[in-house]
Amino acid sequence: MDNDFKLKWSKCLELIKANIGDERFDVWFSETTPESFSDDTIDLRVPSQFYVEIYERDFINLIRAALRHVFGREINIAYQFSVIANDKKSDVKMEGPAHAKILKNKLVQSYENAPIQNRTPNFDPQLVSSLTFENYCVGESNRLPVTIAEFIANNPGQAEFNPFFLYGNVGVGKTHLAQAIGIRIKEKNPNAKVLYVPVKQFQTLYANATIKKEIPAFINWFQQMDVLLFDDLQELAHKPGTAEALFPIFNHLQQNKKNLIFTCDRPPMELDGIADRLIDRFKWGVTERLPNPDYELRKKILAFKAKKNGLDLPEEVTDIIASSVNGSVREMEQIVMRMLTRSIVKNVPITIELAREAMVDVIKKPEKKTINFDMIVETTAEHFNLSPDAIFSRSRLRDIADARQVIMYLTHKHTRLSSPAIGHKLNRKHATVLHGINSIKDRLSYSKELYELINSIETDLL
Repeated sequence: MDNDFKLKWSKCLELIKANIGDERFDVWFSETTPESFSDDTIDLRVPSQFYVEIYERDFINLIRAALRHVFGREINIAYQFSVIANDKKSDVKMEGPAHAKILKNKLVQSYENAPIQNRTPNFDPQLVSSLTFENYCVGESNRLPVTIAEFIANNPGQAEFNPFFLYGNVGVGKTHLAQAIGIRIKEKNPNAKVLYVPVKQFQTLYANATIKKEIPAFINWFQQMDVLLFDDLQELAHKPGTAEALFPIFNHLQQNKKNLIFTCDRPPMELDGIADRLIDRFKWGVTERLPNPDYELRKKILAFKAKKNGLDLPEEVTDIIASSVNGSVREMEQIVMRMLTRSIVKNVPITIELAREAMVDVIKKPEKKTINFDMIVETTAEHFNLSPDAIFSRSRLRDIADARQVIMYLTHKHTRLSSPAIGHKLNRKHATVLHGINSIKDRLSYSKELYELINSIETDLL
């Protein structure tokens, strides 16, 4: 073991600084300290996981070269940071590279490493201290879901808002809003048992409990929580065992006025591969969509993110970015950070040209319009000169039956609904839906009239 590893790390920093310059060094390395050294691995404490990602993306070759030069051999790197600022109990340790496994996770440790009889909720709530309501930008487009979230956080246990099902596109701020609820509740009641858990992590814990034949203990442990924040619920699809474990947890917490918050990329009725009885429970409280931020809110978010990172964005730069992004907060954060690093490295002010450079490879091409079942029913009924209500009737009139089959076909083609889910919406059997889909497919091969009809409906939908 190198007892002078701290001194050696200081020499590494001198080499790094000489290669990247004072300004970049101050931004990315001034707060990084060596925590420990053993088995040819140096454990670096960094401010947050974001630093890990930057190190592994931009500086890893330089860091490894400096370590090799100073230590005289290859040195492995591990990163340590606190999930909750200034709280070492929430420490997470990660191997380098950043995509490697998490070595220490307080939630997994507190559940798995303790004897069953001692499994109490003394755990890392997995809340990120910066994801507060105060750091959440509010505008007209997202005011309603934010208002509901704040009410829940200030008045936990209200039956009419439990559960809170929040859905929206990737990157619009669902996780931030869910975490803000947990943080506010903890601020008001530090003893509250609040837990943020991504569904994938819940699945991992469930799998371990299954192997050890400890399902009852697993369920009981989660039933002790006061607030459960489940993120990315769509990951539960086609995981019947995990869903079955969630069912008694949901029932117990809801009946005892403990808060359940779910985030998802789609509303409950569009979830496929999840039992209907669980989907019905998601609708007991309030379901709210978190929309993509509108233009004015995008400008507000950009200004906030820039100010937080010490940038003063000219109005014309804010305008061009707000006009170009599709509403993803993550995209805007990435653009701000890319402008910051380019401004520091090139020692130039923020300009429109620099903003355009920062937006390259970040802004995604506009996605196709999202089509849902209701849109297909309405558009198809209009093309057949029918009332949408006729589609759901038991009538077997030719036009209605044809329209119904077209809807089955288009829903199967343009949505993520399974054939049983389509049947449920149309009050038809699974076999009837399969027959309808295949019938339209067959007729399309020889019927020019049907081909033109389908093409016309799809043009209106898209």
